[in-house]
Amino acid sequence: MLIDFFYSLREAKLPVSVKEYLTLIEALKANVIAPSLDEFYYLARMILVKDEQYYDRFDAAFGAYFHGAEAKSALAFEIPDDWLKKKLDREFTAEEKAQIEAMGGLDKLMERLKQLFDEQKERHEGGSKWIGTGGTSPFGHGGYNPEGVRIGGDAAGQRSAVKVWEARAYRDYDDKVEIGTRNIKVALRRLRRFAREGAAEELDLPDTIRSTAANAGWLDLKMVPERHNNVKVLMLLDVGGSMDDHIRRTEELFSAAKTEFKHLEFYYFHNCVYDFLWKNNRRRHTERTPTWDVLHRFTPDYKLIFVGDATMGPYEVLQPGGSVEYNNAEAGAVWLRRLADHFPRFAWLNPEPEGLWPYRQSVSVIREVLGQRMYPLTLAGLEAAMRVLSK
Repeated sequence: MLIDFFYSLREAKLPVSVKEYLTLIEALKANVIAPSLDEFYYLARMILVKDEQYYDRFDAAFGAYFHGAEAKSALAFEIPDDWLKKKLDREFTAEEKAQIEAMGGLDKLMERLKQLFDEQKERHEGGSKWIGTGGTSPFGHGGYNPEGVRIGGDAAGQRSAVKVWEARAYRDYDDKVEIGTRNIKVALRRLRRFAREGAAEELDLPDTIRSTAANAGWLDLKMVPERHNNVKVLMLLDVGGSMDDHIRRTEELFSAAKTEFKHLEFYYFHNCVYDFLWKNNRRRHTERTPTWDVLHRFTPDYKLIFVGDATMGPYEVLQPGGSVEYNNAEAGAVWLRRLADHFPRFAWLNPEPEGLWPYRQSVSVIREVLGQRMYPLTLAGLEAAMRVLSK
């Protein structure tokens, strides 16, 4: 049984070795865990996975092999599960969407949510008031409202929520992903700048030949400083939510950047930059880096590259407390402007098709904040962004 499990991990591109597999067998024979699938999961992950970047691949392979159940996130309020079970997928027409009234602001929206928690006693579906599913209420799951709070579950496709009532898990972008095309590398290479610096360490063959010939054949070695890739890049990567649609292209960009730039630093954010960033999505709630620290740590000669689809509620950019996950003290637009002022050479790469940008209010807002320096994640867009960053 475990031999097949071992090969299933190999098929999932996990770098597990026979020695690690034998160690797992020895641990099981020594009865170091109870006969529980949960405990076997942690034991197998501890022994077989040596790098956290492979945790997501391991989870997917483990779940596919053992048909594991999904773990549910705890909600801040005890909402009965039955309230949030979808029994139908409802399609809303343009006319129906136009008739749905907004709540009149983020503060009123949250006040109304608290009131409903106190009043509601049973499950509702398809309605316009209570916390439920498939309706036009601002609260629940699987319905539609232009200013709603999605409670539980994955996004149902409308993606119009201004708050999300759950603790979501994001995964890090894989910088080892195989590049589908060399065009991304070629475009990024336009930004690379070489400079001669440091002690003489490299043989200058043409000058050595000339000098030796001029010296009547006596060998005269000429050395020059080694060529260094001198460009420094800071990438801020949007992760989770609507960016799940663009994981593959973002990973290709991230992997290419790791290859092309010797001095590359990166951080993650969700939707918009606020007062903290993080390096590891699994520990994003406990290991945060204040954005002020990033501004103080990296000098203005770094090239700043935002990567994100800029698709969110306009509240998330323009209003304090607008983040879908917590009450940020300052608006996202304030932080975007601070970063742009500190790093004069910056650009935003957007994987969303450029033809959809006019229909995303948040895209227009961010483009205005950043002086229109937003480019599509296409070959032409990359080349245009690299030209701006190289100036």
